[in-house]
Amino acid sequence: MAPAVMNRRNPSRRANVRRSSAVALSAKRSREPITGLQFFGDDGSVRVPSWVRDHASFRRWFHSDEFPETGRISFLNGEVYVDMSREQLYSHNQVKTEITRVLAQIAKAEQSGHYFSDGVHLTHVGAELSANPDGVFVNLATFDDGRVLEIEGAREGLVELEGLPDLVVEVVSKSSVVKDYETQRDLYWRAGIREYWLIDARGDELRFEILRHTARGYVATRSLAGWQKSGVLGKSFQLTRATDKRGQPDFTLFVR
Repeated sequence: MAPAVMNRRNPSRRANVRRSSAVALSAKRSREPITGLQFFGDDGSVRVPSWVRDHASFRRWFHSDEFPETGRISFLNGEVYVDMSREQLYSHNQVKTEITRVLAQIAKAEQSGHYFSDGVHLTHVGAELSANPDGVFVNLATFDDGRVLEIEGAREGLVELEGLPDLVVEVVSKSSVVKDYETQRDLYWRAGIREYWLIDARGDELRFEILRHTARGYVATRSLAGWQKSGVLGKSFQLTRATDKRGQPDFTLFVR
């Protein structure tokens, strides 16, 4: 695919084309009308309306009948990100599956909150953030205090979490390196999210970090013999990668 970046602030630079697996469209305000753009990816196409120029208009689009049913579409740091790249089976999908298996079981067994897996739409108005994390954990107390609201969609049901969740998870893929390591890391911190779990299983070295919120940014939790403590969940975790009988990566998230 040949995605593009559109700068809304400078109409003379209508579209800069660059090769990658995702599309980032600048949605910063412009006084001149700009034609809506359509982008084609591995799994279809997405048309971004011309009136989507800031976070508020992005949310209006999200809650309208025009918003696509498929694709990972976010608003991050003044830009609309459209990622329709194909997901890697093991370094991405299987890692997410293992994290979901463990954290969802903890939430259910302890009845401490809800773990929302891949596909959830998270919004924080103050940080002008609308993202699709690979995982989100919300304590019951966070719901009770109104720090996170469940928002109904234009068509039916609850489709959006708005506010300040306790924990977010991102698994790095080829199309999300800058987004996960820099853009979203900064936005999640600005929003005040207590923990950011960052996992990168693409290379020879498996990277698993539990980042905790501090006044100066996210700081990696100290690892003790491979174990890291989650202040949100009150448990320690270790992520390992072995090889299964077919020679494929086999990920296990241990907890104690």
